[in-house]
This record gives sequence, structure tokens and C-alpha cells, in this order.
Amino acid sequence: MIPIRDDNPARSIPLVNAFLIVANAAAFICPLFWMTGDPEAFYTGFGFVPHDFFYSGNSGWLSSSIPLFTSMFLHGGWVHLLGNMLYLWIFGDNVEDRLGHGRYLFFYICCGIVGTLVHGFIHAGSKVPTIGASGAIAGVLGAYLYLFPRARIRTLLVFLFFFRIVRIPAILLLRRCLHKEFSEPTSTHDWARAIRE
Repeated sequence: MIPIRDDNPARSIPLVNAFLIVANAAAFICPLFWMTGDPEAFYTGFGFVPHDFFYSGNSGWLSSSIPLFTSMFLHGGWVHLLGNMLYLWIFGDNVEDRLGHGRYLFFYICCGIVGTLVHGFIHAGSKVPTIGASGAIAGVLGAYLYLFPRARIRTLLVFLFFFRIVRIPAILLLRRCLHKEFSEPTSTHDWARAIRE
């Protein structure tokens, strides 16, 4: 199931949502062209490393805390980026419309940080960097479900050579997405996938 759009148009221009999509895309694309060093070092530097955060002591706490913010703008591949941005594009505008620009930005960042911390706490000993906007996106999806429980989503169903667009209740689609998010394995040794998908 691939969501295409919701039947719940926003009343205001989603400036913050558009900015977040551009920022996530830029954070993924720019290093592809300008990164000259080791890609693994880049992700280790800007990704959130649970071991460094929980076991660095007071001296390294600040430097290991900065990736709580930077990690949510990095992605491990095109599929990871495009999947997250598709959901942000479809559902974020309505949440921003209801919360307002400033509160939406604050909410998005808080969800991203909380998602990273929860993941880091569960995998506190991991030295593999955690990256991705999945925590923030999960927060946006949860807010959408809370604010618009009766909304319907135009969704592309694909089965072998069968394609069909159907309108399904948002609660069915988003519950499935959130269940998938929290039930799949959350670690990998492939740094490029970088854990949080």
C-alpha cells in the first residue's frame, strides 16, 4: 500500500513542512557530492551513537548530544528518504495547519529527539550510528490520527500486475505503518542503512 494523498486539504500553506522536506533532501544529497572523506566517519559524526551518549560521561555529553538533532535529517538511502518524505508530505501539512507553524516545528523536533532517545535507550550499548526521521514521522502520523480520526487516504494497492487506487480510512493505513515501524528489527550492521527505518 502506497499512500498518494489524503482527502483533508490544509487551509494554510505548509511552510515548515516544505522546509523540513527540503532540509532532509539536502542533508542526504549534499554529502553525496561534497563528501571527500570516509562515509562511515560522516555518519558516525552526525548520526546518534547510543554508546557514546549513554557511556561518554560528563566530558563527552555535549558532543554526543548534538547528533540527537543532526541524526534526524540523515537517511541511509533513497528508499529510506523517499518513504519518510512521502508520509511527511501527505500528513504533515494537516498537522502543521492545525498546530501552527512554530508549534509544528517544535513538535516535529521533539518527536525526532524522543524517538532517537527511546531507540538509543533500548540499544544503549550499540556503537552503530542511528539516523533517520522515523521518530519524527511517527510522531506526525500519531498526531494526524489523533486530530483527523475519520480522514480517508487515497492509496495505491499493488499486487503483482494489479494496480488500483482506493480510499481507505486513515486509521487503517497509519496503524499498519506505525505497527510496521515498531515491530521490525531496529538494528543492522550495515552503516548505510544505519538502523532506524
